[in-house]
Amino acid sequence: MGKQSLHQTLALQQKLSPQQILLMKLLQIPTIALEQRIKQEIEENPALEDSEDVDEEFGENGAEEEFENDFDNENSDEFDLNDYISDDDIPAYKLQSNNYSADDERKDIPYASGKTFQDNLMAQLGLRRLSEKQLAIAKTIIGNLDDSGYLQRDLESMVDDLAFTQNITTTPGEILEVLKIIQEFDPAGVGARDLQECLLIQLRRKQQDNPGLNLNLPILIIEKYFNEFTKKHYDKIIKKTRISEEQLKEAIDEILKLNPKPGNSMSESVKTNQYVLPDFIITNNDGKLELTLNSKSTPELRLSRTYLDMIEAYASDKSKKTSQQRDAMMFIKRKIDSAKWFIEAIRQRHNTLYMTMKAIMDYQREYFLTGDERKLKPMILKDIAEIVNLDISTISRVANSKYVQTPFGTFLLKSFFSESMMTESGEEVSTREIKKILQDCIEAENKTKPLTDEQLTKILKEKGYSIARRTVAKYREQLGIPVARLRKEL
Repeated sequence: MGKQSLHQTLALQQKLSPQQILLMKLLQIPTIALEQRIKQEIEENPALEDSEDVDEEFGENGAEEEFENDFDNENSDEFDLNDYISDDDIPAYKLQSNNYSADDERKDIPYASGKTFQDNLMAQLGLRRLSEKQLAIAKTIIGNLDDSGYLQRDLESMVDDLAFTQNITTTPGEILEVLKIIQEFDPAGVGARDLQECLLIQLRRKQQDNPGLNLNLPILIIEKYFNEFTKKHYDKIIKKTRISEEQLKEAIDEILKLNPKPGNSMSESVKTNQYVLPDFIITNNDGKLELTLNSKSTPELRLSRTYLDMIEAYASDKSKKTSQQRDAMMFIKRKIDSAKWFIEAIRQRHNTLYMTMKAIMDYQREYFLTGDERKLKPMILKDIAEIVNLDISTISRVANSKYVQTPFGTFLLKSFFSESMMTESGEEVSTREIKKILQDCIEAENKTKPLTDEQLTKILKEKGYSIARRTVAKYREQLGIPVARLRKEL
């Protein structure tokens, strides 16, 4: 007797179709990258065209549907699903994730033509009289400097690099000797191996250039008490150096004038400004919020008239078709289907983006009218998903990489999502509202006696927000605000 058992078949499992996968990927792409993605698809699929580049308007005579149906009826047995799946010409978006997404979002910074700080150092190097060996070492050092102007690579490793790549035998001492020469270059502080050395180079250069300026105390603090300085243990410095608080304040003021990243002073001069291109624009028209989708740079797409004519001619030709003709038509039909999928996916992307942003705008209406962050309501992905009747993952794709332009600035969409917290009065408020109040408290504090997390917790409780000290610390860290001791000023 056969053994009976239950099996869950693959047929019961839900699978996304290629069209749905394409839509999900397009939803992740911000407006600034969509135009490039469309151009890529046009290049890969000759059946897809930019309507601005052609004279005819898509769907003008409705012939497309007619001859497509004729073609399908005549050869329906030849164009089944397996023919499409097994073909080598499947568009790339079905085979690999080569779009921009939240995980691999590209953040390219455009650069204007100009010299980098390495170019500047090489120019200064040409003014020095060095041996051939020293010159090779100097070029290696400059090539190993990071964008901030620091030499992060240790000297022993550079000895190995020179031996293997340039067949130059040297020692850490010889490299250090050349490094000291580079540390004399401008901008002051370049070539340092850490922040302490960078500040010392700048202080000593400044004292050398200004003999009447006494920088002995700032140099002493950085040289001997750098750890206490970075941790703002000012009492320890005063006690060990036997100076007054006023003297310490003057010394710290001099130190704060220095540049902790000397390489950036040159690099930033050749960088162009980077602007955020909003995906949505919200305007306030006499108290009425209006939403528009920023799609000015998105090309209008249509199917290629040439490819459609080919299929129409094939369908109207009643003569016996050769094998090559059938293969050619199969290729054309696949390209047209892919183009249709892409056009439809772009349309659905627009609709999904608009529906989602409209729901967020309506949900946070008070904020978008006033710009007051305290008006932000608690809002999670599920809230919006239920309103627009879409999956939470879809809302997440829309929110993660999109920006909205408002009368109060341009913001990342996901920044409007926050958890809720109950006040002592029973009112449900957004955690972002609490963060705003926390930030305001810290900005208004006495910097000579900054508020501790315990004091901030007490202030929030007095305002009706009963949260734990560890939660205050978490919110403070999320805001990028250091602990009280590191916020202290003399």
